[in-house]
Amino acid sequence: MSSANWRSVFTFNKYSQICARAVRTSLNDTARLAAERRGVTSLRYQNWEDGQGGQQVLLNPETDKGTPKSAAV
Repeated sequence: MSSANWRSVFTFNKYSQICARAVRTSLNDTARLAAERRGVTSLRYQNWEDGQGGQQVLLNPETDKGTPKSAAV
């Protein structure tokens, strides 16, 4: 399959998601769980009015505060 053909099927973002999922499923349990935790993202937004930023709102708060952000594998 040439590069022009796969680009008509899916985008690079979709391609990278497929590759990441394949790598995560090939890992052993502890490494896989750590990789899946790193894949969770959170989103913040802030309304600005008259040049002043309002309070930041966290849309997807982390549910597991007890685990460290970076896990050495």
